[in-house]
Amino acid sequence: MSAETGPAANGGSDEHVRRVRLPADRRTPAAARALVRSVLAEVDLAQLLNEALLLTTELTTNAVEHARTELDIEVTADRTGLTVTVTDFASGPVEELIVGVRNDSSEIDEVAERGRGLLLVDHFASRWGTTYLPTGKGVWFRLDRPGTASARPAAAQTRTPVTAADGVEGSVPSAAAMSELMQINPDPYANDPLPEFAADLLARLAEMVGAAGGVVRLDRGDGQGDQVLARYGRPPREDGDLLRVPLAVHRPYAGELELDAAPSAYARPLAVLAAERLSLHLENDRLRRADIRRSAWLTFLAEASELLAQSLDVELTMALIPQLVVPRLGQWCAVHTTDEWGRLRLAAASHADEAMLPQLHRVLRETGPDSVQARLREASRSAAQVPLSGPMEGFAVPLIARGQRLGTLAVGRHQRHRHDADEVSVLEDVARRAALAIENARIHAERRRVAQTLQQSLLPPVLPVVEGIGFAAEYVPTGDDADVGGDFYDVVPLPDGRWLVVIGDVSGKGVQAAAVTGLVRDVIRVLVGDGKPLPEVLSRLNETLVERGGGRYCTLALAAVGPGEGRRLDVSLHLAGHDRPVLLRSAGGAAFVGTGGTALGLLDTIATPTAEIPLGPGDALVFYTDGVTERRRGRELFGVDRLRESAAPLAGYSADVIAARLRATAIGFSVEPPRDDIAILALRNDAL
Repeated sequence: MSAETGPAANGGSDEHVRRVRLPADRRTPAAARALVRSVLAEVDLAQLLNEALLLTTELTTNAVEHARTELDIEVTADRTGLTVTVTDFASGPVEELIVGVRNDSSEIDEVAERGRGLLLVDHFASRWGTTYLPTGKGVWFRLDRPGTASARPAAAQTRTPVTAADGVEGSVPSAAAMSELMQINPDPYANDPLPEFAADLLARLAEMVGAAGGVVRLDRGDGQGDQVLARYGRPPREDGDLLRVPLAVHRPYAGELELDAAPSAYARPLAVLAAERLSLHLENDRLRRADIRRSAWLTFLAEASELLAQSLDVELTMALIPQLVVPRLGQWCAVHTTDEWGRLRLAAASHADEAMLPQLHRVLRETGPDSVQARLREASRSAAQVPLSGPMEGFAVPLIARGQRLGTLAVGRHQRHRHDADEVSVLEDVARRAALAIENARIHAERRRVAQTLQQSLLPPVLPVVEGIGFAAEYVPTGDDADVGGDFYDVVPLPDGRWLVVIGDVSGKGVQAAAVTGLVRDVIRVLVGDGKPLPEVLSRLNETLVERGGGRYCTLALAAVGPGEGRRLDVSLHLAGHDRPVLLRSAGGAAFVGTGGTALGLLDTIATPTAEIPLGPGDALVFYTDGVTERRRGRELFGVDRLRESAAPLAGYSADVIAARLRATAIGFSVEPPRDDIAILALRNDAL
């Protein structure tokens, strides 16, 4: 992958262009948002951040879900605005592949049942269109900086889809951190012209009616109470003549105009007329703020969903929820989960003031008919929103996912700043998403527990303790611990007094691979217990896998170990497609021994040559699976040569030390979690 960055090569232009290519996975929307955020920071377009992140999330998410190909993202920005293009490499209608839904209605404002279509793009973008290339299709949108010639209020914009044809290429930037999520709502009103307009209007009105002073008060319903929007002359005196006219604005706005003047026959009509004109501007301000605020909430929900989806740990997911809510949506937040008896248990809580946490915990523990606990139980039982009273004002909503009642989400704010309808809707949406994330984490935890239990059942709990023979094993499951691996090992007693060392690897992972692994172990134990020779054991095991293996194959190494002459151990080694073990001599040196044979389950007949290996006192034989040699560090493999070089210095050490150090060497080769199971089994002659 490659990337292009920096100002465009156009002779010193201020235009910034970034092109990247992203894979089709769940991290792509975050990577695309990080790219857009960095470009906006470079050109100082922070006022476009919310809309840009929202539309980028919408297009990239739908492209990942429906196109399922790599995506090309191109971000172009200059002093006047931003353009983002998302292109995939799939064939088919652009409505299905990029937008994620075919909208069969004739009007773009009509939403198809399966998705939002291009509604978000059409609503927020200054212009948008589609791209058609020989290799794929895409969608682009343009956001203009407020105040430019081409920028108009969202309600007044006329957008016509335009077709373009541009290709893009690049690489993946890093995903956005959680701290950036809490900063996605910069103050868009730093240069608000409303106070200047109100002050000018108030001054003109006061001069016309001869008022000595006046003030315009406004409460935006944001918890800050009445604020002085404009002031003229001296403050109106309560004991003098006052002319008060309420402002005709909709909730949550409320306000009034006051003049230090007598309500004469012409003063009141003029004041009413001025108040009406000011009210129109305030209504525009309210609608503009509501539009920007809802856009910010959509961006918040998109990034909150992604953060919740990235965690598959139940406790971590529940601890993350209050951090998302406080302080943006509440002064405090508590998550309770329901146990198997229907009782609520506090899982996580947070307060904007850490000093208040002990009091919050105390209130949440109180019992009684009017306690918070009782209200939480009511919310969980009724699956409806329930108000909370007392020292911790707020409300509780149930956590429900796939019809299961998982607990409650309780949120509170100071009495002077109650939650408005938009905030309540966002919190209910957060509760739905949080419940789904908790349920997904629980399902994953249960799957992981089942996988670990099944994996443990396929390995011996302990290795036997035999005089004169040292056995040691190390096992590291794959990085995805919710899947059962196919690697296994065993040490089985033989009827003639010898011991059989077994190590193998069944192809694939999951329940089917585990079933085949269990079948192989059981068949080996039954056949060797009946005294069958090892070549016959391998032949009959091959027949069993061909008939019942479901297309899976198995590589296997069998080594029968018994006392030889003097203090020597005699090892009869049989390899069925398995990697050759490493022989460590006590005097030093390491070498691969044995002759490779045919893997089991592939052919009707197999060849498994026998190798006789004498082990003197202190000599060791190290068996392993391909999870060791195929451990990756980028494109580099651990490999058999590195394994031999790592094992050579361990000559003379005990079997436990040999197995443990080889495991540590293999794991330390790469910072990535293992892609395949790692099994190491060491056999040593411990004769004194």
